[in-house]
Amino acid sequence: MFGDDVDTDQMAPFATLTSGWDEIKKAMFPERRDFVDSVQPGDIIVAGRNWGCGSSREHAPENLKKLGVSAVLAESFARIYFRNCIAIAFPNAACPGITQAVDARDEVELDLETGIVKNLTRSRQLRANPYTKEMLDIVAEGGLMNRLAAQIAASNR
Repeated sequence: MFGDDVDTDQMAPFATLTSGWDEIKKAMFPERRDFVDSVQPGDIIVAGRNWGCGSSREHAPENLKKLGVSAVLAESFARIYFRNCIAIAFPNAACPGITQAVDARDEVELDLETGIVKNLTRSRQLRANPYTKEMLDIVAEGGLMNRLAAQIAASNR
């Protein structure tokens, strides 16, 4: 669980952009040093408003994906961060009311197609902004570059 206005420098500190993964992990979330060590593959981050504000670097969602985070559910996202997430096939969904409906360690499930978010621990359900067909296609194909390559290959047949 994170609050409002978590910027991309927390997820991808500028000084580590050309560093190895071990160094990057040590520098991530300097205000929450416990996070990187405690996150488990498949975990979902729940956050407040304006998640991913700051710079436009794709490193921020890439680093979360490398940590094994399966998705981010937030009250709202910075636009360029959200766009980067689609481009690299990293599920993120804006879900109004999510910070009130979930506590740390609750088991949460996200259906990108319908926008349904289930808090399995509390038997609660919310609706996130569902992905469009185009967004779902990009994610299903592993990211924007893969999608474009497939389209180019199909047009050359």
